[in-house]
Amino acid sequence: MKKILNLKRSLAVISLLLVTMSCDIDEVNREVQDTNLVYTSVVGYEGLINYAYNSLYYFYGKLDGIGAQELGTDLWWSESYLAPYTQYGSELTTTQGQNRVFWDGFYAAVNYSNLAIYYADKVTDYTEDQKKAKVAEAHFIRGWSYLQIVEQYGGVVLRTLPSSIDSEKENFPIRSSEEKIYELILSDLEFAAENLPVSQGTERGRASKKAALGMLAKAYLQRTRLGDEVTYATKALAVAKDLIDNQVAYGCALYTSDPTTSGYAKLWDGLNNKMNTEFLFLESIDPVLETLANPEGSNRGRTRQYYEMDLRHVGEDWGTTQSEDQWYGRANSRGLKPTKYLLTEIFTPEKDPADTRFENTFFTEYYNSRRSGSSFQNWTLTANVINKYVKDPALVGHVIKGTLGTYTEGQVHYGGKTNFYGFVRASQHSNMVDNDNDGWLDGLSIFTPNYAMTASEKYSLPFLIVTPDEMFEPNGKWVTATSLGGLGAYYKDCHPSLNKFSSIHWIFNNQRWMGDVPILRLGDVYLLAAEAVLRSGGSQTTAAEYINTLRKRAAITSRENEMIIAPGEVTLDFILAERARELAGEQVRWEDLKRFGKLNNAYLNVTNPDITGFVDGKHIIRPIPQTFLDAIGNADEFGTNGY
Repeated sequence: MKKILNLKRSLAVISLLLVTMSCDIDEVNREVQDTNLVYTSVVGYEGLINYAYNSLYYFYGKLDGIGAQELGTDLWWSESYLAPYTQYGSELTTTQGQNRVFWDGFYAAVNYSNLAIYYADKVTDYTEDQKKAKVAEAHFIRGWSYLQIVEQYGGVVLRTLPSSIDSEKENFPIRSSEEKIYELILSDLEFAAENLPVSQGTERGRASKKAALGMLAKAYLQRTRLGDEVTYATKALAVAKDLIDNQVAYGCALYTSDPTTSGYAKLWDGLNNKMNTEFLFLESIDPVLETLANPEGSNRGRTRQYYEMDLRHVGEDWGTTQSEDQWYGRANSRGLKPTKYLLTEIFTPEKDPADTRFENTFFTEYYNSRRSGSSFQNWTLTANVINKYVKDPALVGHVIKGTLGTYTEGQVHYGGKTNFYGFVRASQHSNMVDNDNDGWLDGLSIFTPNYAMTASEKYSLPFLIVTPDEMFEPNGKWVTATSLGGLGAYYKDCHPSLNKFSSIHWIFNNQRWMGDVPILRLGDVYLLAAEAVLRSGGSQTTAAEYINTLRKRAAITSRENEMIIAPGEVTLDFILAERARELAGEQVRWEDLKRFGKLNNAYLNVTNPDITGFVDGKHIIRPIPQTFLDAIGNADEFGTNGY
């Protein structure tokens, strides 16, 4: 399969063309003429388009996108990791690292898109239809990039020409209003929706018509926060409805439930990852060892390690290991933790809910993954561990069965190539038994449910149990090292871990995951449609139909009726909560809160009370990076966004 997002390959193509052509070019204006020759050739032009896609690889499934797009919201907290984003403290400045990368990366995507748009009419070997389809990709990427920029930074620089062509505005830029930036975003995405092909064939990761329609609906709806709500919501609904009503024609579909598996579970099943019918736009990852045609090669899919509970310190007391168990991920950063609001209000805190989205969003069970040679190792509980965690002394000497095995079941082979499957060491692949008949598997080491359990259960069961009662103070804040008589020192690092990007089929090692990462999903579009109905003055009944379709596919067929909500329950607040249930961890929450008018101190005090530094009117946008300010001639005039 042709790889479209291989930066190394694009670099090689453009560099080779420049070298081979420069010998025949007059010395005058050689650099400009070399560039013209490269970009006006089909090979060079397509390499340029590929460059424009490149930013995806550094923001989705990677830290620099997660910080800006998901953190500092109602869903996640960290006491130290990515603290500038989670806490709005003094470290959130014009010099903060991830913030600078975000700015630079998306403006790089804009510049490559501008180059492609500028040179489109100069490429002679395309038919008119081919040219429109190709340049539509550049318009899509530019619109998508500016949507991220304006939602993070507000009204900043609006560039529609390549930096090499418009150097004066590069050196002395002017601010554009958010409204003006949205004019370009919507124009770009409208052009893309009209001119992109329905399918890009085998080239996963390229934008097609369904991606443009979905992103256009999102952009129209996001624009409502600046005014003219009914107008833009009506447009968003029309586009979303077109996509939903014509899924077969556009090549997409929701997964449907059956008696044993929900459609939501199928959505995240690794066997469905590489040809996923719900992914409208995605970061395409090549998992084949012989090629690994991705920027940074195998260094992909790091999302899961950032959201992992502490399997290195607390976990090792109970038999888990982050080094041996490649499935859970490496918790080397004691990272991002769900809020009480997410665990107990967004999701229903009960043992067996009809809604399967919690269990398909989080790991809550952690098993003994000790290894002895090539096999598992049992783990015996000592008096030191029992006393440390104040468990029943009768548990001293209890054996937690080893469950580590080599993953072999359900392997997938990709691209007809030999790859790494069959070499994944993971817990839950040996000794998954309940020989003592206590209702729990004998290899369970740690359990972090989102529902309450009795004090007796937590005391006497032979594994560590950490429920919301141990995770959170009564005021909803995360426990600290001094909480609960000192037990908070252990409990503060124990929590459910995000598992959407941990399907065992695509594990590379305990940090890296080689599955495709969705940037826009069909499930999101259903929720956009429901929201657009309400914002455009439509009926709650119509909005409920969109939501109930999505909610029913989150349950097995025998429990679908438990998921149906009445029209009267459908409000904008309900939809915002539903978006968290459906999309938690998928890098959309920041823009959701902005659109719903919830990115303010009053709302965050209730839903994420650990956030104490949020300043209304300031923190609704991020600081403009110092590197940009230092590079322009009018930094004082331009401003820093108040930082």
